[in-house]
Amino acid sequence: MQFFKDLSVSAVVAGFVAVLVGFTSSVALVFQAAQAFGATPQEITSWMWALGLGMGLTTALPSLWLKKPVMIAWSTPGAAVLATAGVGYSMGQAVGAFLVCALLITVAGATGWFARVMSRIPMAIASALLAGVLARFAMSAFSAAQTAPLLVIAMLLTYLLGKRWQPRYAVPITLLVGIAMAAAQGRVGWSAVQWEWARPVWTTPVFSWQAVVSLALPLFVVTMASQNLPGVAAIRAAGYDMPISKIITLTGLATLVLAPFGGYALNLSAITAAICMGPEAHPDPRRRYTAAVACGAFYVLVGLFGAAVTGVLTAFPKELVAAIAGLALLATIGNGLVTAVKEEAHREPAVITFLVTLSGVTLWGIGSAFWGVVAGALALVIAQFGRKAQAGHNGGR
Repeated sequence: MQFFKDLSVSAVVAGFVAVLVGFTSSVALVFQAAQAFGATPQEITSWMWALGLGMGLTTALPSLWLKKPVMIAWSTPGAAVLATAGVGYSMGQAVGAFLVCALLITVAGATGWFARVMSRIPMAIASALLAGVLARFAMSAFSAAQTAPLLVIAMLLTYLLGKRWQPRYAVPITLLVGIAMAAAQGRVGWSAVQWEWARPVWTTPVFSWQAVVSLALPLFVVTMASQNLPGVAAIRAAGYDMPISKIITLTGLATLVLAPFGGYALNLSAITAAICMGPEAHPDPRRRYTAAVACGAFYVLVGLFGAAVTGVLTAFPKELVAAIAGLALLATIGNGLVTAVKEEAHREPAVITFLVTLSGVTLWGIGSAFWGVVAGALALVIAQFGRKAQAGHNGGR
């Protein structure tokens, strides 16, 4: 089988790092979202089952089919919205809202309007958006040195030496050194691991206009603006041509199926996508799809083992997770910045996009990724309008 010929150690490690980063950086938000609806421990485990299987299958199967790294994740800003807006609503009302949101995502993909909007965004703006999203995340790799200086410095030195002598395996070696050092410091919490199978719990949906307005619509908006938007930017920045509309439709349909079990919203990934689409996964872009397949397989394990895998992934100290994520994203951030400022006509709008996105500003519940694109597009329109007006004025003389 071609997949096993293309598979490499670096791809498997990239897939594991993507799951490690994506899971540990936001699983607490998912727990809080479930608890806002009064979820029992069994229901929270069901959420992990639904989200793990949903992310895993919608990542691995399309990647195998297309031979390109399709990366799907849960909606992290969506979880934040649910955690704050979900108080007072029952689990049945929440599931009803999840289904409405899933239907909206499916329509957005099937009609192709989201892909058409994204195709109008210049590559410089998209690259600046991705660089801003990733840089904000990667900065925590170096700020983590405040609380774990020896661990972070050792990982940084290992990474630099690895890039010098074994660039293909720099990230895997750095991860192993980080785990070994954290274990030697007694900072790996293996006691949190509980080995047991996850069991799905069905919740019958209850539809109410209050839940649609307060939960479904905000969940849809932040998922499309703060997750799918930078997700498409990651795909374009990596140089892949993918059927965006079909993939968005797939995430909507998967959410429709899994919503009664806790699969509240699936979408394109940006941060973890950059890990599996970058050169750290494999020097050959045509073989990086294997990293996405490996990532999907790890997500399926998360779903099947639920609490057990949750314990394993959260056993690592947060500084280790932050450091390995930031180091693994350095190449992608650099490439994004180079593309963003390459053309002088787009340079200033791209810088504005990068800075607004990097700022982390949130307005009306919508994250900085959306506002970065808005600010950059506005700057680009004004700049081009000024040039056209000046050209027309000079031409009339």
